Amino acid sequence: MFHLKPISAEAIDEALKKAERYRLLNEPQLAESICQDILEIDPDNVEAIKTKLLAITDQFYNYSSTDINRARHLLPLLASEYDRAYYAGIICERQGNAFLHSGRPGDHHSAFDWLSDAMVHFEKAEEYRTHGQDDPILRWNTCARQIMNHHLTPRLEQYVEPPLE
Repeated sequence: MFHLKPISAEAIDEALKKAERYRLLNEPQLAESICQDILEIDPDNVEAIKTKLLAITDQFYNYSSTDINRARHLLPLLASEYDRAYYAGIICERQGNAFLHSGRPGDHHSAFDWLSDAMVHFEKAEEYRTHGQDDPILRWNTCARQIMNHHLTPRLEQYVEPPLE
């Protein structure tokens, strides 16, 4: 196997810029890899943690519970309650959007569930926000519009009477 080469601490700022550019170019795997290199030498780099989390969620269009778990695993590394709640909302929102656009039968109910969960996280983030930091409100509104515009509804549980023996 290969032995990965470490980057220098002086390269972190430029590497973060590259990771963001790769995200914008729809190359989330490259952005994630760069963030991993940064975190190898600076494990507490909040911007690298956030960018890596976003890069992972950029890949949710191919549903995988391991991707969700990899993203959620990064949440405790974020220092503030606001960031943990806000980015938990991002994870749920993006998973909801992945279900919404999957085209598989029944996924619209899953989309509703994920978007609703995202809204709960954004409401929690709203409690911790500083004055003028309205990102959680913007995201909450986006989730609400997705639910309304696509007429998403929760899954109706069907109760089935167990057979008598």
